[in-house]
Amino acid sequence: MPTCNNCGGFITDQYVRVFAPTGMETVRVCPNCKDKLRERGEVRDAHSPRHTNQ
Repeated sequence: MPTCNNCGGFITDQYVRVFAPTGMETVRVCPNCKDKLRERGEVRDAHSPRHTNQ
């Protein structure tokens, strides 16, 4: 069962196939990682919030 490298949360095999870099068996950031982005092979904080209650 794959898990997110950042938060350790559960992710599906299909999510890994779509979003993981070629050759990786897991992702660096998942949808549950609030205000985190994948950019140029790195994980960074978002400049603005991604999860709002509006």
